[in-house]
Amino acid sequence: MKLHETLYEDLRALHSQLSSAGELRSGEQLGRYYATFRSRFGPELLQTLDGEALLETLHDLGNRDSLVYWLEFKNDDELPAIFGSIAGGSALKFGIYRRKETGVWMTGAPQNQHEQSVDEAIEIARRHRDQLVRGAQILSGLPANADDEAYRSLQERMAEVAPNLVDTAWGHKYFHMLYPDRLDDYHVEHHQRFHLIKLLQEPPQGKGRFFRAGRYVAAARELGFPLNHLTTVLNRRNGSPYRYWRVGTTLGGQDSRWAMMRSNSCVAVGWADLGDFSDIVHNRASKERIRAALGSQHPNTPQQIGRQTQQLFNFVTVIADGDLVLPSQGKRVLGIGRVTGGYTHQPGSDMPHRRPVEWLWLGEWELPVTEGLQTTVHPIRKDDQNLVEIERLLLQAPPVILPQEPGLSKPPEPVPLSGIQGRIQSILTRKGQVILYGPPGTGKTYWALRTAQELAARAAFRQPFDQLSTEQQQQVWGDDAGRLALVQMCTFHPAYGYEDFIEGYRPLVRDGRLVFERRDGIVKRLCDAASSDPDRSFYLIIDEINRGDIPRIFGELLTVLEMDKRRETIRLPLSGQSFKVPANVYVIGTMNTADRSIALLDTALRRRFGFVELMPDYTVLKETVVSGIPLGRWLEALNERLLEYIGRDARNLQIGHAYLLDRERPVAEFRQFARIVQDDIVPLLQEYCYEDYATLAKILGPGLVDEAHQRIREELFEPARRDDLVQALLAPAPDIVASPEAVASEEEQAELEDEDLEMNGDIEPE
Repeated sequence: MKLHETLYEDLRALHSQLSSAGELRSGEQLGRYYATFRSRFGPELLQTLDGEALLETLHDLGNRDSLVYWLEFKNDDELPAIFGSIAGGSALKFGIYRRKETGVWMTGAPQNQHEQSVDEAIEIARRHRDQLVRGAQILSGLPANADDEAYRSLQERMAEVAPNLVDTAWGHKYFHMLYPDRLDDYHVEHHQRFHLIKLLQEPPQGKGRFFRAGRYVAAARELGFPLNHLTTVLNRRNGSPYRYWRVGTTLGGQDSRWAMMRSNSCVAVGWADLGDFSDIVHNRASKERIRAALGSQHPNTPQQIGRQTQQLFNFVTVIADGDLVLPSQGKRVLGIGRVTGGYTHQPGSDMPHRRPVEWLWLGEWELPVTEGLQTTVHPIRKDDQNLVEIERLLLQAPPVILPQEPGLSKPPEPVPLSGIQGRIQSILTRKGQVILYGPPGTGKTYWALRTAQELAARAAFRQPFDQLSTEQQQQVWGDDAGRLALVQMCTFHPAYGYEDFIEGYRPLVRDGRLVFERRDGIVKRLCDAASSDPDRSFYLIIDEINRGDIPRIFGELLTVLEMDKRRETIRLPLSGQSFKVPANVYVIGTMNTADRSIALLDTALRRRFGFVELMPDYTVLKETVVSGIPLGRWLEALNERLLEYIGRDARNLQIGHAYLLDRERPVAEFRQFARIVQDDIVPLLQEYCYEDYATLAKILGPGLVDEAHQRIREELFEPARRDDLVQALLAPAPDIVASPEAVASEEEQAELEDEDLEMNGDIEPE
């Protein structure tokens, strides 16, 4: 093969840059790592093992000296994680694993697991050992300058001698570690194919992980790099694999909406009468919801409804950030854009279902191989020639910058109430005021706001808040007309005082002179409104109540706040006016225990308030798995390590589940999850550890924390390092990949992917 001249120069320049930055290991270092691996798990050693020693050496994920741990999670000076990731998916990918909860060995498919006795598990380990040994023998005979045909023959031979391993990422990585000059370290087929396409190479056709390796070996030879350097450079240049999609631009096959898409930097589809799909996720229930909506609004044959369902499902849930979209009209491709965000709904538009994009190229051309002409949303993958031509066009295309269309997103809708609100209501009924306290990210402000709006709505209008008219909701929250709302909110801070809360003098300029005017604070205004409207309930939310000087701010309010003193009247010292707290005024405070324990609160305040502790709730995240990471289990394991290593008061410093929520639902995109970890969770833990990177490394793991250089490995958060980041996040608790959530998610995703492949690959022109 001969690399495109521009590609050759780009790769050489990036290699030089990474080498200068110390991000590439020397040939001597690489040789030492490979030798270390062979000394621990080479075929010569595996042949000496049997029985439970063999089983645990190969397959005990909880043992940091096992083969599977080294292949997936090992990342230290002995063997850094630079040889291709196999992270993601459940522990079933190894063919057998020991369930953490029971200690029982499990095997089978995600949807059909069954227990194995120790003897049965040993037989599986023996089979794997023998196939690893035979596969290594085949690879040892492969010549260094092997061509495509030799590698195709290698694929066939490996299928014969290692049938249980030839289609596994861990098997491929094992063989790569033994023969790193003959096999690339892309252990997943779509990664191999993607990076070849980015090299403007049409990948050899067929299924398997071994027969494409010759192309990478040839490219590394042409560039003069070790194979490990080539794949590192490609990962940095190309980023994570993405998909390519053709999206139609006409409505009803006639009216073009391309001008709207181009100017608003989006791609859009019709089906305007189906409503908003913002809460749709990639699962079977969501797919059936789309199918039902289409069947109701657009009756047709089951086959036609099935095709349209798949197209909308693709558009809403399968298309991801970073994917390329080709808006097209007939055979003409009108542009190429990169998806930059999730699904949004634009009400009032005849093409309301939208995805934001960044335009990379604008101009008309045709795909070399025609596909998907009669389909609105079509994955381009039937012919690699199309994908190579797309990348060839983009290689030297200048960037196109267009403004984003305003108003693509809409505010989140309220979610149903839960039992927490019942606890809050009970305390408010009994005491009149409550404080929600707990570690950061546990939903304190969320529950305060939602409970206040719900109780205010039911008291005033006898209906749930989400059933109120717009005008009624404005009465709850307030509007621009200046009317006092039923729910008021303030935030305490060190500068907040009595004059803000009760009453005080404020400076203003009148007739060119500075004068001071007495003004009522938020509590006095709320109490006055409640006194004149006793049939409604009024709520004051005090966010971060512990950050203010509470005795100074509350003043004499503490005397009349208790429910049994609400009828008593006091005289305010500044205005001389009489003041009381009506029975229909309720106070909800929030308090972050990472800043201050409730034990340090003013005693008088503690006696007058009830308290509801909100701790991390992993069940909110339990069913969500992102890139093989079960969010609930991952957060729980992170907090367990925090409790172990932070020490005193660690319970109040845990990471709350709300960090991993978006619009009140668990985050579904890995990039969003990664941003939360990088921008929110890591800085918080750095603060907790007071620059103690040894402790930080124990909590976050050495894959994410460079203890020697006292830094976070920020480079892992680059899109190109996605797999490395997944590995680093999972490494401190590798057994979570064997959790029921991870296995169940893998089962559902496998079923959906099979269905997606079947539907997307069998869409006939209409």
